Amino acid sequence: MRTLGVDLAAATKKTAVAVIEWGQGSARLVQLALDVADQEIVELFGATDMTGIDCPVGWPQALIPFLTGHLEFDGGPVLAYDGIEGRRLLAYRDTDRFVTARTGLIPLSVSADRLAHPAMRCAVIQAKIAALHGPQPRDGSGKLAEVYPAASLKLWGLAARGYKGRGTTEAERLSVLLESLRGHAPWLDLAGHEERLAGSDDLFDAVVASLTARAAAVGLTAQPDDVHAAAARKEGWIHLPTSGLNGLVGLGG
Repeated sequence: MRTLGVDLAAATKKTAVAVIEWGQGSARLVQLALDVADQEIVELFGATDMTGIDCPVGWPQALIPFLTGHLEFDGGPVLAYDGIEGRRLLAYRDTDRFVTARTGLIPLSVSADRLAHPAMRCAVIQAKIAALHGPQPRDGSGKLAEVYPAASLKLWGLAARGYKGRGTTEAERLSVLLESLRGHAPWLDLAGHEERLAGSDDLFDAVVASLTARAAAVGLTAQPDDVHAAAARKEGWIHLPTSGLNGLVGLGG
């Protein structure tokens, strides 16, 4: 099995990909790149078995009638979301609330934060993938799963805060986090990319996304139950690991 992890940004220069090849009890990082354009992502999707993308693959369902009502001067759908609780339904998806309940982390809003820009790009990439390989279910039941590296790291018992950025403190934390990942997953061969990973949180998150893609592919992530299934199909579903890292190579845990 080969898994692709994508740390998607609005611009290509901050977009990273990582491909991991999985064997019996081991895995090897076989491709790592930064400054990645849409076409390369689409091509890598077609050449791998499962893709984990660190970006929302959809928007809150409530946002559609709200925006349509506003566009058409129809006050009913707009007033239905009056107040802070209504605005939360416009800002956060069902899966975002699930992640917060499960991990304590609050994902960025796809409709009310800068995350909207990468999400627009992600929608275009999904359309390009669909044109070549067929539409991919937004709940992750196909070959494309939405992932959230910070949540994956936390659930795997790794410190997941304060490593993003270009300051000295952030760089030190990223180096410590990389060493911690190597300690928790000694079976993962980083193929000499340690220095690059320690110097780029984008590359590091792409590796975590690829690891989470493996978890999704082998059924080791939380699936939407009957309560969440309908929303997951339309809005997307963040795949949270349900086993330790060793479970990814069949070592238990």
